[in-house]
Amino acid sequence: MKPSEIILGLLKIPVDFIMGILAFVVAYHLRTVSDLIPGIKLPLDLTLFPPLQDYINFSAITLLVLLIMLAAGRMYSLKNHTKLSREIGKIIFTAIIWGMLIIAYFFIIREFPFSRLALAYSWLLTVIFISIGRAIIRMIENALLKANIGKRNLLFIGNNVVTETLYERMKKDPKYRIVGLLGMHTNGSIRNLGSIDNLADIVKKYKVEEILQTTSGLSKTQAEDILEFCRENHLAYSFVPDLLAMHKTNVEIRTQSGIPIIKMKPTPLDGWGRVIKRGFDTLGALVGLILLSPIFLLTAIAIKLDSKGNIFFKYLDDGSRVKRVGQHGKLFNFYKFRTMHPGTHNLRYTRLAEKNARKGSPLVKIKDDPRITRTGRFLRKTSIDELPQLVNVLKGEMSLVGPRPHLPEEVAKYAVHHKFVLTIKPGITGLAQISGRSDLDFEEEMRLDTYYIENWSLWMDIVILFKTFGVFFKGYRE
Repeated sequence: MKPSEIILGLLKIPVDFIMGILAFVVAYHLRTVSDLIPGIKLPLDLTLFPPLQDYINFSAITLLVLLIMLAAGRMYSLKNHTKLSREIGKIIFTAIIWGMLIIAYFFIIREFPFSRLALAYSWLLTVIFISIGRAIIRMIENALLKANIGKRNLLFIGNNVVTETLYERMKKDPKYRIVGLLGMHTNGSIRNLGSIDNLADIVKKYKVEEILQTTSGLSKTQAEDILEFCRENHLAYSFVPDLLAMHKTNVEIRTQSGIPIIKMKPTPLDGWGRVIKRGFDTLGALVGLILLSPIFLLTAIAIKLDSKGNIFFKYLDDGSRVKRVGQHGKLFNFYKFRTMHPGTHNLRYTRLAEKNARKGSPLVKIKDDPRITRTGRFLRKTSIDELPQLVNVLKGEMSLVGPRPHLPEEVAKYAVHHKFVLTIKPGITGLAQISGRSDLDFEEEMRLDTYYIENWSLWMDIVILFKTFGVFFKGYRE
């Protein structure tokens, strides 16, 4: 998802709440005007008027209920394909139920501590103000799209009646910039950019971000190649399904002009999943850094007493910064306690290359590694050397749970299907780490990481973290 989509989607929550509070405050003051309607004098009983602060407290609680109801109605979806008029309609419908719940509550407690007319004003103004807030967010979104912020470059694969129908509708959607299509035949209204064989070049040239396949006439090999290409290059992939395609899982279904479109979701870590995981990572990293600070201090002392050199493994033998490959192949500065003697990193590729226990894979693991210090052996066995990566998590470069971050030279040796693990941020721990650590075959590690990416849930993260503690204590006992 585009950052602008996430920000505007999250903005709906505080905007709805603030506009709701404002509606209650305006309603409160509006009720004090007894001659609001010309010619009609409304009775005003000040004994039914609570202090403004009490009214605001009451409004905050009821608005939280409204926000929960809106959330249940998917009104905070980060991917918004709903028209504003329909969005306002859903707000009105939800608010009607909300108002009935408030009335039912006062009926049950048999008390009505507030002015009935003030509550009626509050309900009406809440609907109006929240609708205005949504309209303002939509105006901001449209302004950003006009400034080419948040637009997605879309490429069609296929050239048929379905393509033409979707093109005519989607070219009016400000969220998309349609670059053209790839197909066998020419088409008068849509620019034909060539054949599917040129997909990689076309994607690079036009900076394509999303592919929509409108033909089911491709061979199984071609379809699999396209999906693999999208995974490798982190492109959103959607397709118009035929009956045989409807069995696929991990998909998002929407309609455009009455035509069903299935979007393959490489991971549930999109939209709210991404937000929830980031919040969980941030909280976990903060708590971890605070609780584990004594271990950090003791580890630093042990490293300095055991051998000369930095406490952290931050620099390679040539003085360059230690890097790891993160999400979408981006490099980031990597933090780890030093477990080896200084200046010995590159020996893994020269003098110690014959001791590589993972030959035939992109990774290197030296058996009975002589470079490791006495303290380093303990740190590796207990995984304490990984703890500084909590800083990477806090910076947003890593997650608590995810595929392990590998070296740039290792990732350069990945096969095409291995690059799918770069879809999400790497993690301090993961399925592979609790399922055999470095003893796993590389392909098995990739399969476990792929399964995690495609089936992520917050509960899965929690389970993996608890099992990681078990691995830690097992290493400590050994």
